[in-house]
Amino acid sequence: MRNHPFFSSIHNDLIVSCQALEDEPLHGSEIMAKMAQAAKDGGAKAIRSNSAVDVAAIKRQTGLPIIGLVKRDYPDSEIYITATLKEVKELLAVEADVIALDATYRKRPNGETLKDLVNYIHEHSNTLVMADIANVRDAEYAMDCGADMVSTTLSGYTNDSPKQLDPDFELVEQLSKLLPVPVIAEGRIQTPEQARKMLELGAWSIVVGGAITRPQLITKTFAERIGIG
Repeated sequence: MRNHPFFSSIHNDLIVSCQALEDEPLHGSEIMAKMAQAAKDGGAKAIRSNSAVDVAAIKRQTGLPIIGLVKRDYPDSEIYITATLKEVKELLAVEADVIALDATYRKRPNGETLKDLVNYIHEHSNTLVMADIANVRDAEYAMDCGADMVSTTLSGYTNDSPKQLDPDFELVEQLSKLLPVPVIAEGRIQTPEQARKMLELGAWSIVVGGAITRPQLITKTFAERIGIG
């Protein structure tokens, strides 16, 4: 599996997350496509993007491999990243190269299961599955369900994972030694030095989002650190 063209293209390299929610200034598929083009021009090898419309626009604009997801809240579950088959079908329709979905060990909406979603993706497409996890237990669960890779996206954002300002270096190192599939480091990576450290600890690739593509957060960091925020 590690010889798959997608994995070869991102190995020891950078994936940029280009996302803007409805309440953010840069929301809109045209804007996100331009953001993704800027990321490509800067050296990104793949893009992670939210919503089918953004995935389609970025794919047309950049030609890069796209990791697609759909963020949607459900009243009966804490899971909101590609939570159900509905979101999976939306992403398959626009031919996302990879579908990222919450693979934490939590109850999914509508009584669906992670294994059901992974099986559906594999049975109906050549699309790869990225399992967004928060801890080792989640990662092992994702492996049992047939995920093609794991990403540490949700470390620090669930009740059973450590809350910290820095990236979860320890989790990436653990999983890189434990799992037979690529481990993608994601979450709170703010500097090139942190990204390089992740690769040294065994990460297959790095996803950086807010530090590159969310100017309101970048500005806030500057403002707070120089005392005007």
